[in-house]
Amino acid sequence: MMRQDKDSLGSINIPDHALWGAQTQRAVENFRASGIPISHFPSLIRALAQVKRAAAAVNGSQRRLDPALARAIMQAADEVIEGTHVAHFPVDVLQGGAGTSSNMNMNEVLANRALEILGHPRGAYHVLHPNDHVNLCQSTNDVYPTAIRLALMAETVGLQAALTGLATAFAAKGTEFAGIEKLGRTQLQDAVPMTLGQEFNAFANTLREDVERLDEIPRLFAEVNLGGTAIGTGLLAPESYRAAVVPELARLTGLPLTPAQDLIESSWDTGAFVLFSGLLKRTATKLSKIANDLRLLSSGPRGGLGEISLPAMQPGSSIMPGKVNPVIPEMVNQIAFQVIGADLTVTMAAEAGQLQLNAFEPVIAYNLLTALTLLPRGATALAQLCVDGLTANPETCRAHLDRSTARVTAMVPEIGYARAAELAKELLLR
Repeated sequence: MMRQDKDSLGSINIPDHALWGAQTQRAVENFRASGIPISHFPSLIRALAQVKRAAAAVNGSQRRLDPALARAIMQAADEVIEGTHVAHFPVDVLQGGAGTSSNMNMNEVLANRALEILGHPRGAYHVLHPNDHVNLCQSTNDVYPTAIRLALMAETVGLQAALTGLATAFAAKGTEFAGIEKLGRTQLQDAVPMTLGQEFNAFANTLREDVERLDEIPRLFAEVNLGGTAIGTGLLAPESYRAAVVPELARLTGLPLTPAQDLIESSWDTGAFVLFSGLLKRTATKLSKIANDLRLLSSGPRGGLGEISLPAMQPGSSIMPGKVNPVIPEMVNQIAFQVIGADLTVTMAAEAGQLQLNAFEPVIAYNLLTALTLLPRGATALAQLCVDGLTANPETCRAHLDRSTARVTAMVPEIGYARAAELAKELLLR
């Protein structure tokens, strides 16, 4: 069953069950690049609804919007915030228009749901209109970047929790392996003695550094341009609305939001996204390095280093019986490669902005939110499916150390570097 909806370009058929309207339907038909709808990122949908609810609350309290209409919009927004109606956000994440289709998707869903709450049929826009009422005092130029910031702050909490869990798992192994001496290596060559516990504690500490850096994200994204409307001019948004809407959104979200000092600048500046993307790349790089080390330390099990054993998760070959691969670290490596590559996309999209607006925030949002989906999953899997169950091979660690020249370095203060070098050479010739 289909129904007709209308926008400035004319009428268009829409599935009868859909809460969205004409502009969303056009976007669905125009943008089919990724096949991934914006509903794939619930945090972004929730953030858009939070912005709309805050705007409706302010417009209703200031009598710019009929209080009955404001209450209906707010109720509809609350339903979306709670996770209802997620199937009604079908617009592709990669879209032209600087996020206008995402904004209008939310405007239309809230308008049609609010109409139902008021006892009217969907599409009765003479009563409650997506643009005139839901989008009152707003523009995609301020709604969309504000929502992206809210979504990123929400998702960062999950990444911090996952990294903290992984660091805790490494630290537990650090304690467990504290008494196991082994060979430390530089450039894959024998270096000096260390303990396996020290190696694992270092993994924990490097991840904790990134958890601390992520504490800075609320400050990075807390400045929003909501109230700036078109290109930061504040056009069609009265001063009383601009003064109230960010505080209302801060109250609703519990986040320390502040209005941008320069609304013109903040409408096109994507520097915060570039900085955040670089931090995610840093975390991905660390995770990949650690995954590399786990694969190398567990290599063999007889023909490699074999100093640790990873949990056997699944058969590793369709032709070689008994082979078991380090599949969880390999998955983490691939996640890291994806996030590192996404950083370049974010950089190029930020650079490509022109004049008073960056039209490429949709691909920025897609890549950052994807990274914030992949990294926590990878960190959690590495902790639960790999680190928690890995074991040390003390005999192998000791054998590698005893066969090496690593202990010679400790003798330098007593016998001098030259004599120590001669002794090392003698040991290698045995």
